[in-house]
Amino acid sequence: MASDDPVIALGEWHPAGSSRSVPSTLAEAGERLLAHDEAGTELSGDKLSAVEISARVGAVPRRITFSDGSLFETADNDAIDRFLARKGRGGEGFVHRMERFQPRLIAFVAATILFGVLIYRFALPVLVEVAVAVTPPIVPRIMSASTLEAIDRTMLDATELDEVRRRRIIEGFRNIAALSVGGEEGYTLNFRKGGAIGPNAFALPDGTLIVTDELVALAGDDAEMIVGVLAHEIGHVELKHSLRQIYRAAGVAGLIMLVGGDIGSGAEDVLVQGAGLLSLSYSRSAEEAADRHSVELMMKAGRDPTAIVRFFQLLETKLGDHSETSILSTHPGTPERRQAILDLIAELQAQQR
Repeated sequence: MASDDPVIALGEWHPAGSSRSVPSTLAEAGERLLAHDEAGTELSGDKLSAVEISARVGAVPRRITFSDGSLFETADNDAIDRFLARKGRGGEGFVHRMERFQPRLIAFVAATILFGVLIYRFALPVLVEVAVAVTPPIVPRIMSASTLEAIDRTMLDATELDEVRRRRIIEGFRNIAALSVGGEEGYTLNFRKGGAIGPNAFALPDGTLIVTDELVALAGDDAEMIVGVLAHEIGHVELKHSLRQIYRAAGVAGLIMLVGGDIGSGAEDVLVQGAGLLSLSYSRSAEEAADRHSVELMMKAGRDPTAIVRFFQLLETKLGDHSETSILSTHPGTPERRQAILDLIAELQAQQR
């Protein structure tokens, strides 16, 4: 028999512990809430005080849960709100109020962005320095080993340089490495065919240095130029630039995770796998410090300090790099760096007189 109880909303009734749904109505009978099927048969009912009504969150369907475990679900949120208002139980949830009141949502987003900027600008640099200071030696070795394994597998090939050219470079490298803070035993020089990397030299955090056949070929007979480039890379290691960049990248990944949610294994890849190390760019100040280190180390070894200058000149003439600034504004372009190094050499030579 059809029910004469005032209907509150239309929806679906679900028995306790079952995914089955029954088209039904939610009706009010005095101080009780009833769920009726289309024939008017009562499916479930309870006192209003015993019924649990979910808070409103946007357009998410509301759930009215009865004490027997069954529930009534409806998308007619406005009807439920009107009923609750009549019963003195009105009021929207915090999330729904934020969703409806856009200025507050905008303010919340702006505050979140400001919070992220402040962390990036002030907290992250301090945390990076603390992380660098407390990092045990085993960590850079793990990072470097995994990075070298990854690039050997994906980008680099075995060197094709002849023994004579390699020996000349190794002798010069040992000469400057012996005068560095880490000493000769703190560095390992590796030769690789660059492939997609092309003419390049780079250092890993533990003192592993890689120079490509293509860079040696670009330098021609100027082995001193290669030694000057390696002195620059030793500077990056001694000043722990790679380690700082790794921690900064991991910190940025963590900040994105904090603001935007889980980013998956991105931070783990940077810290453990090390595959992203080559994509991390040094800051302008880091490059300038490594340039200075090259000049000072070459002069200390009695070698030609202008070797690194010739390297940048080579980039301009053979690779067409004539830019006054590089692609990223924080990285000085080769003409600028070349002049800065020449000025430094003149300054240091004047101090020695």
